[in-house]
Amino acid sequence: MSVKVPLSVGDKQTFTKTIAESDVYQFAGITGDFSPFHVNEEYMKGTQYGTRIAHGVLTFALSSTASTLIHQPYDDECPVASYGYDHVRFTGPVYFGDTITCNYEVISVDEETGKTVAKVEIVNQNGNTVCVAEHILKFLEFKTNFTSSPKATYLN
Repeated sequence: MSVKVPLSVGDKQTFTKTIAESDVYQFAGITGDFSPFHVNEEYMKGTQYGTRIAHGVLTFALSSTASTLIHQPYDDECPVASYGYDHVRFTGPVYFGDTITCNYEVISVDEETGKTVAKVEIVNQNGNTVCVAEHILKFLEFKTNFTSSPKATYLN
């Protein structure tokens, strides 16, 4: 059974965020990844980077926000799930204080399977690409009737 996919080839979404030291430390705490690349300034002074850098996966996570933003207007029509990411590459460092932008563009739509594929490119404030990937979304059907504005029920 095919699902009406509300996105089209060429649809785009962006999301921009400045990566702060607190973002990196919170991410390290959540994931348990306390690599010296992310938390040890003295260690990093001896590397080609010269200072701490953000986790690649933290940088990549902005693509999740961009994908949510592109399908959010259609959430009442059909639910959607991330089907996964392919070809993820971290192509450059993200330093504390860098402002990065995720550019998300739909490059294919398959009505039969209900899937879209999007090109993901994350760039820093200088236009340097720091991460690339492809993202697959799967559009689903509601099993029951859904309304976005259910009536409130009050107890007397």
